[in-house]
Amino acid sequence: MKFDGQKDYNHNGRLPKTGVIITNLGTPDAPEPQALRRYLKEFLSDPRVVEVPRLIWWFILNLVIVPLRSKSSAKNYKTVWTDDGSPLLDITLRQAAALQTKVDQNYGINKVVVAGAMRYGTPSIKSVLQSFTKENIRNIVVLPLYPQYCAATNGSTFDAFAKEFIKYRWVPEFKFISGYHLKPSYIDAMANSISDYIDRKGLPDILLFSYHGIPQKYLDRGDPYYCFCIQTTRLIQRKLKLEDDKVMTTFQSRFGKEQWLQPYTDKTLQSLPAQNIKNIAVVCPGFSADCLETLEEIKIENKEYFIEAGGESYDYIPCLNDDLGHINMMYDLIEENLPNQYENITSHTLKN
Repeated sequence: MKFDGQKDYNHNGRLPKTGVIITNLGTPDAPEPQALRRYLKEFLSDPRVVEVPRLIWWFILNLVIVPLRSKSSAKNYKTVWTDDGSPLLDITLRQAAALQTKVDQNYGINKVVVAGAMRYGTPSIKSVLQSFTKENIRNIVVLPLYPQYCAATNGSTFDAFAKEFIKYRWVPEFKFISGYHLKPSYIDAMANSISDYIDRKGLPDILLFSYHGIPQKYLDRGDPYYCFCIQTTRLIQRKLKLEDDKVMTTFQSRFGKEQWLQPYTDKTLQSLPAQNIKNIAVVCPGFSADCLETLEEIKIENKEYFIEAGGESYDYIPCLNDDLGHINMMYDLIEENLPNQYENITSHTLKN
């Protein structure tokens, strides 16, 4: 193996800096079939995402799934694409910029560098790490923006960093925040967002908490994600002081024919009007930024299911995105993990 070294390191007075990387899942570069082919191939090739023997999966993915899904996925992306591009990427970069401003205010300009990266697609984790090396960043804090740990998201993000670091001759100090669903500031931010909605629209018949699904077999094999989702709903419910009959937890975005975590969001929405539940609001606490799964699947597609089944009022409560409470929560998480070993070292000390 060839190891990459930082040949231009200057030990005469250059204090190593700290870098913060917030990451999210990823997005195609454009809402076009060719871009979706590249994105889907990278995403669905990850063994953390699809736990199927690689040789078998290679044929299924490349000969069936990518050719068939690229056109339909591109069509869906076009419904949410904006003048600023992919909503997920745009929001993630806004979150990084807001965090940079807050860090600069508290630590000084050019002491901590904040960047956003995508697990799949661009900007890639590899490209951000390369830019950090050029900036003499020797301490890195990574915050994957998935509150509830899951091997397919948080675990996969760790894999991506490990894959890069294994090639480094000089591995940087590295802190990885693997989840934060129990953090009071996260629960407060979610509760405040829902409370603002209730103040404006009133309490619906049901407040439905929809989380991204995973195959049931992942839970059976020890993934804690399902339990963390249930804990999240319960903590937010308690914060809002809502009765049990006012909340439900469901799981969306299933793929393929095997059993995924239940109850399913779409099936639940189709069944509720028959139970005389005609007024609902849906919130997605597992998503830190609005994206295809919230803006198209939940806000548009699932609303149609509910209304067609006899529902009367359906609202989607947006993700926290770059809301100030969300940014403050992220900052608190990052601040807890920033290194302090250079606090009392001056440039004069290094030079002598």
